[in-house]
Amino acid sequence: MKLRSWAIFTAITLLAGALTACGGGNAADPAEDAVQGSGGAAVEQPVEEPAPAEPAVEEAKYADGVYYAEAAEFAEKSGWKEIVGLKVEGGKIVSVTWNGLHRDGGLDKKTSSEEGLYGLVAKGGAIAEWHEQAAKAEQFLIETQDPAAIAVKDDGTTDAVSGVTVGVDEFVTLVTEALEAGPVEAGPYKDGSYHTEQAEFDANSGWKYMVHVTVLNGKIIAVNWNGVHKDGGDDKKTQSKNGVYAMVEKAGAQAEWHEQALKMEQYLLETQDPAKINLTDEEGHTDAVSGVSIKVGEFQRLVAEALEQAK
Repeated sequence: MKLRSWAIFTAITLLAGALTACGGGNAADPAEDAVQGSGGAAVEQPVEEPAPAEPAVEEAKYADGVYYAEAAEFAEKSGWKEIVGLKVEGGKIVSVTWNGLHRDGGLDKKTSSEEGLYGLVAKGGAIAEWHEQAAKAEQFLIETQDPAAIAVKDDGTTDAVSGVTVGVDEFVTLVTEALEAGPVEAGPYKDGSYHTEQAEFDANSGWKYMVHVTVLNGKIIAVNWNGVHKDGGDDKKTQSKNGVYAMVEKAGAQAEWHEQALKMEQYLLETQDPAKINLTDEEGHTDAVSGVSIKVGEFQRLVAEALEQAK
């Protein structure tokens, strides 16, 4: 009986130990282990913050490069043909040039306005000169990046750009056409306007020649060859047009000076290089341009000098 009692006692003791080990918590739950400190108190787990979302990359609206468009024809009444040039970097328009070319050659519209020859205020009573209003339209396009933001009214003007009363319909149309057509090849010159002139008046004729060259998208878009006289008066082109210089009547020339000068200007626009004006003698004549018998050596030299500033 003693042996049997001892066995029963031993079994009871072992069972009590097993029950004690299982009490006080569920050691089989790994989540519970994870939040228990050495003293058994719950420890707050750090909440992992979600990774910040990558900022959306704005898709470039336009391809980088230079853009160009011009009106199909010269305006019958004014003689101007409007043009636009744009530059895009990083998908955005960073510069805009709104200008005009005249069918008679010579100065571009902006330069003509800047020098007071276009005379929008004096002749038309405008609130500002053409080049000043054009600059406002250009800046508005850079800010909005969208020609459609310039709402055009039936008369071609807009209320969208403060201080602009000139017609902007051609500007909007040309900008749209240029952007839709895509980038064009840029030329070798630096954009801008360049002026140079002879140092002195000619001792025999009294004339002093000058040239003004305008570059857009790296290409020559306008060139004006003219002269002023030591005795003052109108410039050489104006005298020629008015019959005062009268080369045909007085010297038997094949065309008036301003007409031959225009041919030289157009030849430069076509070739983009004064070096291509082949001089046939020391006096400065050329056989490169049909219909030109006047001396052009000084024209060639002055253009080359002006373009040195554009490199």
